[in-house]
Amino acid sequence: MTPWTLQRRQFVAGAAALATAALGGCDRAVPPLEGGFTGIDMARGHQLREWLARGTWPEPAVVRRAQVIIAGGGVAGLAAARALRLAGVQDFALLELEDTAGGNSRGTAVNGLACPQGAHYLPVPGDDAREVQDLLEELGLRQRVAGRWQYDERHLCHSPQERLYFEGEWQEGLLPVQGVGEATLAQYRRFAQAVDAQARAARFAMPALKLWTARRPLAPSQQALDAMTFAAWLAQEGLDDAHLRWYLDYCCRDDYGAGADRVSAWAGIHYFASRHGFHAPGEAVDEARESVLTWPEGNGWITRRLADPLANTSHGGGQLRTGTSVLRITEGRHGVEVDAFNHATDSVERWQAPRCIVALPVFMAARVVQNPPAFLTGAAQRLSWAPWLVANIHIQSPLTDRPGAAPAWDNVLYADPTAGGLGYVNAGHQRLDTRATLAGPTVLTYYQALGDLPDARQQLASHPWQHWADAALATLAVPHPDLRQRATRVDITRYGHAMSIPTPGLQQFLSQIGLERRSFMPKVLSNGERAAWLPTPTTARLAFAHADWSGYSVFEEAFTRGHGAGLVAAAG
Repeated sequence: MTPWTLQRRQFVAGAAALATAALGGCDRAVPPLEGGFTGIDMARGHQLREWLARGTWPEPAVVRRAQVIIAGGGVAGLAAARALRLAGVQDFALLELEDTAGGNSRGTAVNGLACPQGAHYLPVPGDDAREVQDLLEELGLRQRVAGRWQYDERHLCHSPQERLYFEGEWQEGLLPVQGVGEATLAQYRRFAQAVDAQARAARFAMPALKLWTARRPLAPSQQALDAMTFAAWLAQEGLDDAHLRWYLDYCCRDDYGAGADRVSAWAGIHYFASRHGFHAPGEAVDEARESVLTWPEGNGWITRRLADPLANTSHGGGQLRTGTSVLRITEGRHGVEVDAFNHATDSVERWQAPRCIVALPVFMAARVVQNPPAFLTGAAQRLSWAPWLVANIHIQSPLTDRPGAAPAWDNVLYADPTAGGLGYVNAGHQRLDTRATLAGPTVLTYYQALGDLPDARQQLASHPWQHWADAALATLAVPHPDLRQRATRVDITRYGHAMSIPTPGLQQFLSQIGLERRSFMPKVLSNGERAAWLPTPTTARLAFAHADWSGYSVFEEAFTRGHGAGLVAAAG
């Protein structure tokens, strides 16, 4: 028994006792708890791993042809498909392992209620994310009014947005402020000043790839940040307050899947400097810059709209081919050959095309691309990935709450005792019918970032779903003592390699690859957009597109890279 398992079991027992005491002997019947694993078919991934290890699989039963093959249907692959269509290319196929596209930005439903299965929001993009801005305009989420861009308020996160369970009650916002001393507040102000100073020394942007230049991928100040962990940089700066360090560690795990002891100082600063900065209590806040777009099903709202046009075509049943595992990608002098296993027909299909967009995680791309280029194998050896777990908890009626701030969209527990716990979002928060939000059933989506747990991937594969459900319910029983009496179902989604972790030195390494392998494809698309230069690693017939090539996983990076790869393939 590992120390973490022992700690978890002790906590489960203690939380259960607390919940019983808080209910005061209430005789409310505890409903049977249904649930299971959903979303990710780990058996398919393991079968693929075994075939790749042996290097043998069934002979192709059919040969198909297209102008472009896209391997991988996450955000990057879907963005590449959109760019191809905008460039006038319709003859392509997108091959995706799971039954739905979207990667870790998919949505689902539990007992008929929409909820996220992964990423659950998109910050309002700045001007560096032009490609994402164009997508949002296309989807009707923003329009120009009186010369200024305005976002559809129905899709902006409703208020209240965030709250923190701290010292036995809820407070507004996620930065601990209730009852903290002047020494803590002083360190908040010092960190805000440090972020501003780093932003003045060298510009940060989202997506970060827009800042690369031919002569110097990173400015000297950013190279220094990239060379050390965020925790080491904080110690160097004398920023050691426990409340500040908890918050910054939470931010790292939230965006990068691992804490401040693993991610680089560049990544820790970039989290704030590329978006809305860091504001100490009492400082002015630009609410427009801090706004986020969200939906009951999270970013699945976007990925579903990117995928829908691909399934409704006459090209052999649709351009999107789900339930299809890519086994081999071979680049030849005159084209690309892709072998893929169709899980519905239980057979191998061979695809032939002049070009291929490899929108797979780097570790998978290095396994399936034959005779992989040195930059691909080097990146696969250099990168590391954080496992994640998402627990969607259906509750039949609103929960008893602790004193303090009102229920919010994002609800976080200070020093969450569950490994990697990040709190929960309420999928009902964005409902337009407030009566249903206040009185009806909803889904709480609880997140765990497991990049700091050494054997997390093994635990995800070996523990039953009840293990993870029990831990989530026990954690949330502290602020909500009647949770178990109201929970009816818990669906668990496991991501063994959810996102790459921006460890020290990684940004310098990957940006150099991008500069050496970049392609420039200016082109006017069918929507009138003039594509600027978009660096994406390429070979003669392969274009690589995935957030891994940025070293961290956010929508803006994945979408921009996929968009660029689509333009490269369309021009080829």
